[in-house]
Amino acid sequence: MDIIVPQVGESIVEAEIGEWFKQDGEQVEKDALLLELETEKINVELNAETSGKLTILAKQGEVVKIGAVIGRIDPEAVGSRPERQPEKKTATAKELPPVNPAVPKLAAESGIDLATVSGSGRDGRILVDDLLKKQTSPEESATKPVEPPKEQEDSAVAEAERIKRVPMTQIRKKIAERLLMARQQTAMLTTFNEIDMSRVIKLRNSHKEAFEKKHGVPLGFMSFFVKATAEALKDYPEVNAQIDGNDILYHYYYDIGVAVGSKRGLVVPVIRDADRMHFDEVEKTIRDFAAKAETGKLSLEELQGGTFTISNGGIYGSVLSTPLLNPPQSGILGMHAIKDRAVVIHGEIVIRPIMNVALSYDHRIIDGQQAVSFLKQIKLYIEDPEEMLLEM
Repeated sequence: MDIIVPQVGESIVEAEIGEWFKQDGEQVEKDALLLELETEKINVELNAETSGKLTILAKQGEVVKIGAVIGRIDPEAVGSRPERQPEKKTATAKELPPVNPAVPKLAAESGIDLATVSGSGRDGRILVDDLLKKQTSPEESATKPVEPPKEQEDSAVAEAERIKRVPMTQIRKKIAERLLMARQQTAMLTTFNEIDMSRVIKLRNSHKEAFEKKHGVPLGFMSFFVKATAEALKDYPEVNAQIDGNDILYHYYYDIGVAVGSKRGLVVPVIRDADRMHFDEVEKTIRDFAAKAETGKLSLEELQGGTFTISNGGIYGSVLSTPLLNPPQSGILGMHAIKDRAVVIHGEIVIRPIMNVALSYDHRIIDGQQAVSFLKQIKLYIEDPEEMLLEM
């Protein structure tokens, strides 16, 4: 039975082999986890559809096309059951002993064949000193260059220790591609404002214990911003629209993406019909997204679509930034850290918890007045949350 890279989305044409959890030639049981595939959007786990002997055809790190055969399971054969302890490897004619990082470069510069060098390190590891001895041996001295200066040796060692080359993952490639596209294919501008968080903080502190006791999830600030954004989008439909060729597509639903950081990079799962959700539903949805993002379990459906995006750099300590658009969307809201600042209210200097907010928008479809007014509307909802909660 062939193990085939499955179709995981219309726009995804290839995947990278992540980790094989079974070994080549191993006996696997039906439904056992075989490997993880990494695509530009999600990770996909593949399980064995039958029991038998596993043959691996594509190694970890290889990029394969959707539909490619990456392994086989022979139900008529019985595979091995290897122990999990690491085995000591012995050097052969084809497999050299380990070497220090600086050795290959020095050997190439000196014209020394590493197969002819005896290593004096642990487990036969070839050291720089072993190369120097080889260079000064009688049979080598007549034909090999003189011993490299100590400075050159130190430089090679330092370079090997300071630089590490790692291939980009599929999702990192996609992130880079989309960020570059946002810069090159949109007329992006950013407008800024600041929000006094006093009333939201007071409201949250007054009800957070009862809220968590009733709903089983903490009350955070994101739910306030998601709800405020959904309501403001109703007043400014251009911010919720997108360009499609020579047309403008207006969306009268409010699917708000929430940027979530993970070990694989930034992903943007989508809260569907956010305007219809209660605060506890928003908080639970965001919590579930964060947990799935951390383990790579977000589904393609959860990442597709979206009419607007919110990115909260404040959780990482950012106080001001310019968020990049998430094409084909026309707007993205950037939240930042809350800081106590001196502000003037009614002619008096007072201390207030202030959050800087930023709206990046595509100027091809959204005018400056619309962008500024939209961001101001969010400010009003957050500074007067009762108005939003009462739907006034």
